[in-house]
Amino acid sequence: MSESNIKTYTLEEIRQMKSRTDWDKLRAQGDYQGEQEFPVDWTRARLVTPEPKKMISLRVDPDVLEFFKSQGSGYQTRMNAVLRAWMEAQIKR
Repeated sequence: MSESNIKTYTLEEIRQMKSRTDWDKLRAQGDYQGEQEFPVDWTRARLVTPEPKKMISLRVDPDVLEFFKSQGSGYQTRMNAVLRAWMEAQIKR
């Protein structure tokens, strides 16, 4: 994207802009009832409720913790995903 296409607006300018979405037309159309993009077999669907996470105390090297924290919020979830990937790889061996 070239910088000539970048426009900045204040919050007040954004609030004053008129929406280009025709909300009345969208409400009148209702939900899309066209052909499905791919077949879905709902007979085999099952409701899965995730188990609550267990709280533990885990000691990790400071640089490891800082690396995950530097990636932004949700670092504990990412750490769990890494541990899960390692666990599943070990199970498949």
